[in-house]
Amino acid sequence: MTLQRLIVTFKPEETIIHALYRSDGRSNPGTKARRREVEQLARSGLRQALASLDEGDVTMCGASGFTQREDILSVGSPDAAKLVKDGAA
Repeated sequence: MTLQRLIVTFKPEETIIHALYRSDGRSNPGTKARRREVEQLARSGLRQALASLDEGDVTMCGASGFTQREDILSVGSPDAAKLVKDGAA
């Protein structure tokens, strides 16, 4: 399995993690094996993101400009920051 994207949403009552990944398709949806695979993938992705934040390898690559703000941080990849700035991502 290859992690492509993690989206973390914080709500007052829960935290939601959307994991986008590529898989060989061996485990079926709804099985314990599939849940364990995705949990491990999300853990490793979050660890990698935290390690990059600790290293200071972060680029501010977008801001919403509204009172309720949505800023976008690119962790570890200047190429990803360029894609977001150019509107390609």
